[in-house]
Amino acid sequence: MAAMRTLIDIPVEQLEELTEISARENTSRAAIIREAITSYLAKRRKAGAKDAFGLWRREGQDIVDGVDYQKALRGEW
Repeated sequence: MAAMRTLIDIPVEQLEELTEISARENTSRAAIIREAITSYLAKRRKAGAKDAFGLWRREGQDIVDGVDYQKALRGEW
């Protein structure tokens, strides 16, 4: 995996906490930050798919199985 450097500003309190974690876990702050970013991105990917589920549903409606919904619509023909 190719890597690129980036420069970010981190509040002193967070940097101190990262330093404590890195000392406790005997790892670099950079490794901890990479792990945190990986976790954040994975969470965002999952949230995107989950948030899309049921967008067409109106508030207060029950969740309806797609096949049952199709059968009900076709039954109206």
